[in-house]
Amino acid sequence: MMTEHDLPRIFHPDGATENPKDVIGSRKPALHLVPQSANILEAVVFGHGADKYGGAYNWRVKPIRASIYLSAAMRHLAQWLDRQNDDPESGISHLAHARACLAILIDAQTTDSLIDDRPPVGKAAELIQTQTKTAEG
Repeated sequence: MMTEHDLPRIFHPDGATENPKDVIGSRKPALHLVPQSANILEAVVFGHGADKYGGAYNWRVKPIRASIYLSAAMRHLAQWLDRQNDDPESGISHLAHARACLAILIDAQTTDSLIDDRPPVGKAAELIQTQTKTAEG
């Protein structure tokens, strides 16, 4: 069986070689950069959610409201900030729960199944920028 390592190499004038797949692959999202420990714990949360809420991908059955998942993520982050590492109900990391909530929001936004019930545009982004201290002061 032939593998990508059997493909002919591209030779450069400086003597360096590069696999043609490397050129194409380097332009794609670098999924290996996401910590696998976070992915694993998030997957455990999704398994817990599948059991609790009626199956895998239950959030895709009907559109989801942004405020519900945002509030859930914020609750998990608040509990983690108060030094409760794991959710008492599931025994799984609050941070992994928050990631799962955010992943569902991202999925819903990219699949056009998000009910966007965020408030009207405010000044948070502007305030963060103006209140961020620069290196000079």
